[in-house]
Amino acid sequence: MAKPRVLCLLDLRLAPDALAPLRRVAEVDCLPASPLGLREIEAYDACLANADLQFDASVIRRAKRLRVLATPSTGTDHIDKNALAKRGIELLSLTREYRLLDSFTATAEHAWGLLLACLRRIPAGLEAVRRGEWARERFTGRQLSGKTLGVIGVGRLGRMLVEYGKAFRMRVLGCDPRPFRIAGAKRVGLERLLAESDAISLHVHLTPGTRGLISRRAFSRMKPGAILINTSRGALIDEKAFLSALESGRLGAAGIDVIEGEWMADITRHPLVSYAQRHDNLIITPHVGGATVESIAGARIFMANRLAEYLKNSF
Repeated sequence: MAKPRVLCLLDLRLAPDALAPLRRVAEVDCLPASPLGLREIEAYDACLANADLQFDASVIRRAKRLRVLATPSTGTDHIDKNALAKRGIELLSLTREYRLLDSFTATAEHAWGLLLACLRRIPAGLEAVRRGEWARERFTGRQLSGKTLGVIGVGRLGRMLVEYGKAFRMRVLGCDPRPFRIAGAKRVGLERLLAESDAISLHVHLTPGTRGLISRRAFSRMKPGAILINTSRGALIDEKAFLSALESGRLGAAGIDVIEGEWMADITRHPLVSYAQRHDNLIITPHVGGATVESIAGARIFMANRLAEYLKNSF
């Protein structure tokens, strides 16, 4: 019986041996992690690809042989899951791999880095020095100690933010539909968290219920001058309301690692990116929260092994 064919669209320079278990049970072809490589999907039974490629309905229609799609990511909003279900294609992701994910602290650390960068205006200060300006007074910042941190979503990553806030001597509020008990953190409703927090960090999955969670109304409830951090998904925030809050000063600053429509061919045309080019109260990084050597290698090795196990038992 012929081995299943696997299309790998991952950059494996950080995990060069990740495909060894797959090659024992399947024929594996590695193509560039780009839309160009994705065009070849119709000839494969399985695909291993990261969240930087979109699997929309048109791609899935072309994948006539595909029986399983594996992504070494927790978020799956880059995949049309309804189209997969209609075709009976299995989806493997890291969403519920809690033991593995608990060892990955990269995104929480990045969120905290964005908060510090906003509070101390680090990127703007760096640019001033590069221009030869030693403008110490102009870049006077604020400290975290004594301020209130609001964490929306107190799951794996949110709990890490809670601990970081405590370590920086902050008062910590948490909002989550599930009860939690963490010493030094108080569980409150969203309205209270918005009203009392000096800094707010989002750590929730994107679902129909959380899309646009941070709406125009939510911004109006925030403390004037608050800082917003988002390392989860861009669509959690109403981006038009977001821009308005930044322009009006309702938000003092924001640090985001995600935007809605981050697959645009020309990212400079995105309204938030355009704003950040002209203002220093918005810091944007290119969805690199989870991009560390440790997390990338660990996730890709894990998912290659899981896909190999699936193929061994299903083909």
